[in-house]
Amino acid sequence: MDAVESEILVERTGAVTTITLNRPDALNALTPTMLVALDAAVGEANADIDQRIVVITGEGRAFSAGVDLKALGDRQLVDGVVGDILDVPARALTDKLANGRLVSIAQVNGFCFTGALEIALACDLMVVAEEATLADTHAKFGLRPTWGMSQRLPAAVGFTTARELSLTARSVKGREAAEIGLACRSAPRDDLDAATDRLIEQILGNSAGSLAAYKDLFGIAEQQSLADGLAYEAGTNYPIGDTDERLAAFR
Repeated sequence: MDAVESEILVERTGAVTTITLNRPDALNALTPTMLVALDAAVGEANADIDQRIVVITGEGRAFSAGVDLKALGDRQLVDGVVGDILDVPARALTDKLANGRLVSIAQVNGFCFTGALEIALACDLMVVAEEATLADTHAKFGLRPTWGMSQRLPAAVGFTTARELSLTARSVKGREAAEIGLACRSAPRDDLDAATDRLIEQILGNSAGSLAAYKDLFGIAEQQSLADGLAYEAGTNYPIGDTDERLAAFR
């Protein structure tokens, strides 16, 4: 296993690909090579027709502490931007999580800060440990978001709460994250895997074609006006081949 591969672990179980950030001694801080590896792994999962869900999680006591600034070496950050060495693979990754074929789930097992929170927000769903700590600390360190925080955080929690979280840089625990809509579910850390498994089981019990339609339609809803979204919903067809089979018992 080479250095890039060792920064993440990839496991496929049935229709689910689980990708684990694997730098526990560094709280899974994000490096350029890790982001490239993550993007490639999500891309491979999207290309595998047998896969329906991709889960991103972290090894040890963190999901990820955010960008590993040590990995930038002597590069100077101009106007609070981390630069293309991180931005390019991170944007490719978040686009695949948000707009790719698979239902994407962030399983936030521990610390989840700034760039890592942007990755989690790009996922369709977030399940968090009650003990986890999440925060947008861009402003605390003189940085600005470039991976989607300013757009996806308000979409998740509303503008008032998003402004409060980002402008104060305060942290929230997992239970509050679920209460404010940042996450869809929370559970004690010891029960987090089971909570994620229950969510996955519920999703996989539904029609793959319907899930694909919802993924596209929700994406459109985030990008367009209500009127345009309604027109798109009414005018777009999706290949769903199991309707008759699923309705047979009720007809």
